[in-house]
Amino acid sequence: MTFDGLDPDAVSFYAELRMNNTKEWWAANARRYQERVRGPFEALAEELAPEFGDTKIFRPYRDVRFSADKSPYKLEIGMVTRAPVAHYLQLSEEGMLLGGGVYAVPPAGLARFREIVDDSRLVGDLEATLDEVRAAGFALLADDALRSAPRGFSVDHPRIELLRLRRLAVGRREPPAPWMWTPEAFDEISAGWRTVSLWCDWLRENLEDAVGPGIA
Repeated sequence: MTFDGLDPDAVSFYAELRMNNTKEWWAANARRYQERVRGPFEALAEELAPEFGDTKIFRPYRDVRFSADKSPYKLEIGMVTRAPVAHYLQLSEEGMLLGGGVYAVPPAGLARFREIVDDSRLVGDLEATLDEVRAAGFALLADDALRSAPRGFSVDHPRIELLRLRRLAVGRREPPAPWMWTPEAFDEISAGWRTVSLWCDWLRENLEDAVGPGIA
């Protein structure tokens, strides 16, 4: 399967799904999803695999067991590499999210990260890596960060924003753009994931023993 670009109809698909998130609407548009949304993602995954490894494309169904929102379908399609420290790609009505790192960090990994942040002798390499990642438009994902200082640290700590993190992942959002619907998308996404690799490499080198082999 050759990747010729993502399909611009994917944006319309998710805009319509947002307004009609029902099993009936999905059934009527299931072929459209497979051909216009998932199909190009599968072709892209195949072309990314030689450099970044195999990927998993997430199922479109929401887990509604513990959610007040019972709408059955996700409003985005996403893929993630199968490595413990992973690369991520998402497409939705709003456009694209490129990112990666460790989303669910075990306590030992988070403790080790905070030790590095707190140690002026060790934090320099972390800050240099983040500077390089930020120069390419990526930012740490802080939506799940603590509101105050973690136990054992002061709210006046000079690197308190890093200490508050609970997810060690970076991301960059791209609004819908013409390049996404052409073969150029492969080059743009690959370049973005190579930047993400800088962050993933730092995590592997510094936290691998603490995060364990099964974390993604």
